[in-house]
Amino acid sequence: MNVELVLDYLGALSLAFGALFCLAAAIGLVRFPDPLTRMHAATKPSVFGLLLVLLGVTLTLRDPKVFTLLTFAVLMQVLTAPLSGHLVSRTAHRIDQWDAEHAVIDELAADQDDEPPTQAGP
Repeated sequence: MNVELVLDYLGALSLAFGALFCLAAAIGLVRFPDPLTRMHAATKPSVFGLLLVLLGVTLTLRDPKVFTLLTFAVLMQVLTAPLSGHLVSRTAHRIDQWDAEHAVIDELAADQDDEPPTQAGP
């Protein structure tokens, strides 16, 4: 067995596992009951699945240009997924669309005002 054949098998395996993680994230988005659990499914397994898929493409193609582009895509995904998850969770808490009865700790209650935020107008 040569190195290229091993890299092709590793790339195919990485693509398959990445697709399974993305499928699990999609099922979680449909099946989970509240926005906070859906946010978890939208950020963690989908980002990891995308990382595995991009790793599989990189291992299969073995081109420096593809590696550079996919590294940029991974970087953007890792930087933006936690931010979007944070914004979704804070919005769900503010509009009272989260499962408060099963929560152990509510750390955002002290930050939330009694009145909803208003827009500053001219």
